[in-house]
Amino acid sequence: MRTIILSLMLFLISTLSFATEKTMTDTQTKVKLTTSAGDIIIQLNSDKAPISSANFLTYVNEGFYNGTIFHRIIPGFMAQGGGFDASFKQKSVHDSIKNEADNGLTNNRGTLAMARTNDPNSATAQFFINYKDNTFLNHTGKNASGWGYAVFAEVIEGMDVVDAMATQATVNRGGHQDVPKTDIVIEKAEVVK
Repeated sequence: MRTIILSLMLFLISTLSFATEKTMTDTQTKVKLTTSAGDIIIQLNSDKAPISSANFLTYVNEGFYNGTIFHRIIPGFMAQGGGFDASFKQKSVHDSIKNEADNGLTNNRGTLAMARTNDPNSATAQFFINYKDNTFLNHTGKNASGWGYAVFAEVIEGMDVVDAMATQATVNRGGHQDVPKTDIVIEKAEVVK
């Protein structure tokens, strides 16, 4: 009898724990990227990446990403977007944000991270989606070689679309390499329930 009662208690505790975890993750903001290649839904992690998530949402809510392209796609590495319109003109951005790559999130397959220059705190609007676990992009220390790239979200639907983007032929364009020959346009970025 004790075994049955103990088993029931453990079951109830694990069920409650799972429900609590699910509720916590379900409260995170989701953004739908409607692209010319298909829809991608991402979930932000504002708990661990509050600065990057808020920054990304600012651009989404302003309609900044609408009409931008994925301008750099390297199969087996990443797909980068959020900076250029379809005529390959770079868009004006807000001030750069603090790098929060030391937040414990890692550049695993399907995660989104902030793109930046050699300056660790130079990220603005551009982001990339990891095609594989890119551990060399993770934070290892607050120094020139260890800052890493701040992960702030992950693809929860449409990774097949992201994978299909990597099959597109690429060219050199506007001084950039690995540009899809046929534009892959973010037609609309919007917060979804």
